[in-house]
Amino acid sequence: MSIFGQPGHDIRLEWGESGITALGAECAVLIIVDVLSFSTTVDIALSRGARVLPLRWRDQRAVEAAREAGAVPAGEWEWNLRPASVLTIPAGTLLALPSPNGATLCAMAASAGTQVLTGCLRNARAVARMARVLAQGGPIGVVPAGERWGVDVLTDLGSSGPLRPSAEDLLGAGAIVDALITAGAQWPSAEASLAARAYRAAGADVGAVVASSSSGKELSQAGHMRDVDLAIAVNSSKMAPYLDEGVFVDVTPK
Repeated sequence: MSIFGQPGHDIRLEWGESGITALGAECAVLIIVDVLSFSTTVDIALSRGARVLPLRWRDQRAVEAAREAGAVPAGEWEWNLRPASVLTIPAGTLLALPSPNGATLCAMAASAGTQVLTGCLRNARAVARMARVLAQGGPIGVVPAGERWGVDVLTDLGSSGPLRPSAEDLLGAGAIVDALITAGAQWPSAEASLAARAYRAAGADVGAVVASSSSGKELSQAGHMRDVDLAIAVNSSKMAPYLDEGVFVDVTPK
């Protein structure tokens, strides 16, 4: 058992693809956090009654397979990675949604054979509650996605690059860890505790911190402040997006 899997802790946290590798084999549930914007877009789409099929970035064969399975690939209609684009998505739509961070990590986590949720600031409490139900006392891994240097989803430039840990995903992960601790988790790892402390320190200013971060400014300066506003609506949603046979569905008890 590797120390990098953070054994002995009921909440664990590590970043990106390497985080999934470190935590996936030892955690009962993994929560992928991509606040700007994959996890937020999934939350809103599910609230509209849609489902989301996460696809690895720049995988055209996966896009074609999704289309053959009846999914609508992002960008073929008005729906895409931007949260505002799915505010009016029709119920029943199966949206195939690629992204270099959140969607790619969700697909990777699913292939590891663990249960997968995706969470953000909007649904931190709801996702934390569902993670505890699914874990049944087992450890929960929180994986902030971060960004990729050299990859620009707004201009479709770049396909891969080194991890850039991001303020918004640190705070989103911290919100989920904080909710898990509030719900009774007792042994968070140092990495998880640090994220929760960052979230608590931001307090009522968490939205302002995200908006003023590099990722927030990138979106707002491109004319997408509405997407940032949707992403920073802390605990405004009761969705718990769960990856069921490769598709995100809401499993919140009705």
